[in-house]
Amino acid sequence: MVRALALNPELMLFDEVTASLDPEMVRGVLNIISKLAQDSDMTMIVVTHEMNFAQQIADRVLFLEDGKILEQTKGDQFFKQPQTDRAKEFLESMDF
Repeated sequence: MVRALALNPELMLFDEVTASLDPEMVRGVLNIISKLAQDSDMTMIVVTHEMNFAQQIADRVLFLEDGKILEQTKGDQFFKQPQTDRAKEFLESMDF
């Protein structure tokens, strides 16, 4: 991540950056991404199963299943009023 940021990119893709990390490392990585979101105008695409984090940081959410986009909406709307039954079912199964 540091090497990529050294190039001052306009866009960063974070694909499950917390996979296989211990809880302390997860928190540290998520804090770094949150700080980037607040302090830069860089576009970031974050693929994650960390729903609390996604809810805090997402401007837009694309909810995918089987390689298909089932829902695409503003972040706050997705978590408060999901439009599809599948997204509702998914969110109800999460503990956040």
